[in-house]
Amino acid sequence: MFLVGLTGGIASGKSTVSSALKELGCPVIDADVVARQVVQLHSPAYRRIVQHFGSEILLENGEIDREKLGHIIFSHPEKRRLLNSLTHPEIQKVMLKQIVGYFLRGYRYVILDVPLLFEMRRLTRFLKHTVVVYCDPATQLSRLMQRDRLTQEQAQMRIASQMPLNEKRGLASHVVDNSGSREDTHRQVLRLHAQLEDSMDFLLVRALAIATATGIGGLLLFSLKQLLS
Repeated sequence: MFLVGLTGGIASGKSTVSSALKELGCPVIDADVVARQVVQLHSPAYRRIVQHFGSEILLENGEIDREKLGHIIFSHPEKRRLLNSLTHPEIQKVMLKQIVGYFLRGYRYVILDVPLLFEMRRLTRFLKHTVVVYCDPATQLSRLMQRDRLTQEQAQMRIASQMPLNEKRGLASHVVDNSGSREDTHRQVLRLHAQLEDSMDFLLVRALAIATATGIGGLLLFSLKQLLS
C-alpha cells in the first residue's frame, strides 16, 4: 500500500476534492476529523490545551470553542505553534492506526487529507504522491470572506498565516486547480483518480513488506533450529 498526501490552503477547495475522492471509493483519512476527535472533552490533548490556553476558550458545556481558539492562533504565530505541538502527536497516532487498518484490509493506497502537509515535513517522506488543491489568490480571498463572513483584513491575515499556495503547488506531484467551475474541478479529480488506480506502486511496497516479513520469519526459524540442535 502506498500513501497519497492531499492538501491545499484555507478556502482553496480541498474539502470539495476530498469528498469527490471519497465518492469514487477512495479511502481518505481526514486530519481535521481526527483533530476534533483527539480534543474531545477530558482527552489528554484537551487537558493540555486548557492548561496552556485557559478556561476562557471553553464553551458552557466544557467543550473547546474552536472559533475563539482560532482567533487566538491566527493572531499569534507562537500560539499556533504551541497548539500544533500539543495536538499533532495525538493526531499522528490515530492516523497511523487507521493506515494500518486499511493496509490489513488489502487497500492499495490511502489518501491522507492534511491541511499542514508540507509544514509537517516529517510526514512527506512517507508519501508516494502529493496533491495540492490550488486556486488563484483573488478567488481564495473572496471565498474565505464569504464562507466565514470575514472582513478583507481578517481574511488576508488568515491566508498569510499559512504557506502560500504557489509554494505548495511547486512542491506537489499533482495539482488540482479549483479556480474555475465545479465541473472543471471534477474532471481533474477523475483524471487524478484514474492515475492512482492505474499506479503499480503498491506492488513494490507490498513485495518489500512480504520480503521483510519472510526474511524475519526465516531468521527466527533458523535461530530456533540452532537452539534445538
